[in-house]
Amino acid sequence: MVKQDVYEVRKVQKAHDITVEVVGSKSITNRALLLSALSNGRCTLSGVLFSDDSRYFMQALVDLGFEVTIDESKKTVTIDGLGGAIPCCGLHSNEDSEKGIDATVYVGSAGTAARFLTAFLGLSKGRYRMTSSEQMKKRPMKELLIALEEMGSKITYEEEPYHFPFIIGDFSCKTESITVDIDKSSQFLSALLISSVLLPDGFQIQVAGNHGFAYVDMTVSMMKAFGVSMDVEERRSYTCISNAGYHALNYPIEPDLSAACYFYAMSPLLGVNAQVQGVYSDSMQGDLQFLKVLVEMGCHLCQEEDGIMVAPPKDGLKGGTFDLSTFSDQALTLATIAPFAKEIVEIRNIGHIRYQECDRIHAIIKNLTSMGIKVEELEDGVKIYPGTPKGCEIETFEDHRVAMSFTLPGLVTGNMMILDPSCTRKTFENYFDVLENSVYK
Repeated sequence: MVKQDVYEVRKVQKAHDITVEVVGSKSITNRALLLSALSNGRCTLSGVLFSDDSRYFMQALVDLGFEVTIDESKKTVTIDGLGGAIPCCGLHSNEDSEKGIDATVYVGSAGTAARFLTAFLGLSKGRYRMTSSEQMKKRPMKELLIALEEMGSKITYEEEPYHFPFIIGDFSCKTESITVDIDKSSQFLSALLISSVLLPDGFQIQVAGNHGFAYVDMTVSMMKAFGVSMDVEERRSYTCISNAGYHALNYPIEPDLSAACYFYAMSPLLGVNAQVQGVYSDSMQGDLQFLKVLVEMGCHLCQEEDGIMVAPPKDGLKGGTFDLSTFSDQALTLATIAPFAKEIVEIRNIGHIRYQECDRIHAIIKNLTSMGIKVEELEDGVKIYPGTPKGCEIETFEDHRVAMSFTLPGLVTGNMMILDPSCTRKTFENYFDVLENSVYK
């Protein structure tokens, strides 16, 4: 694992075909952790992602009193669910006894843990203190917290209103329906959907906004796998079914498509075939759509037994205008290969990425400009002109996706200095080791 303060991306002198195995899906792992905790028995998860984000989630479940057995070498986690009950409820520590706080959980900078656990604890019995990193304190939570307050959660903010840290709980249902705005994060809706089994029968969640429905679809699909179906009306209304409860089961985690896309994007840059093992066209992950973007830019796909393979364009990388609203984690990936296209590349409908681990639109503009590439900011995205990138320092802004995506142009230009490379531990802690072994070997 890379531990230095700077990672130098070297120019690939002799390109060869890439075959790589990536980590388990962060999105699926964190959903499966909460679904397992809410289930009615022992669940075993395989192919689990182990990273900062998932470890914070697992530790939070341990701090809430759940029996969690972790085997990182086998990539498995076993969780004993209690059908919606929280083991520590009513068991106050000496430190928290005066305030009646059942447990304190720390979510770090993990957005999924922050949103999913907030909904779970907000709709449960007991009172819980939720704390986070400084970075997570700045990220959007207001729309979810307002929805929970309207539903009947009591929330005491210890610093800034509608931000971490806060005390939440003492739930008593006050309404049969709410509306949640997901323009800043679809995780607000996914969080409420997963914990909807704690609500009265027939509770309805209305949706405002248009961001991230691929992730919401993933949530609904995984809920169904665990035994709970939703009544969905055109992605605008979600109704909980009567007497819902999650079943215990063994659940496999798909490889992380967000991580896989960095290696697929190397195909047109290096002129080689790139295959990620275990990635197939039936994946439930929205980032699968990035492969369609590569096809529009001239690449070719081949579904092989071990996983999808991307072949490079025969006539150079094409430009175009691309709507990444439903798979915006790949906006950075597309932005970093865009200078190598023959025409302008416009990335649209990604305004919400200004509110993620960092302002990702700002990160794109700053780092491409440092590389000598002309880029224009649009109201909902960026416009990137063809050019010849030069090596430079890449400011990562403590954002794992900035660090990973901006390695791509460095494979062609060399001398690309990634500052704070260890920020990739958030979702893919051995990314640079996998890069070394697959590209430079």
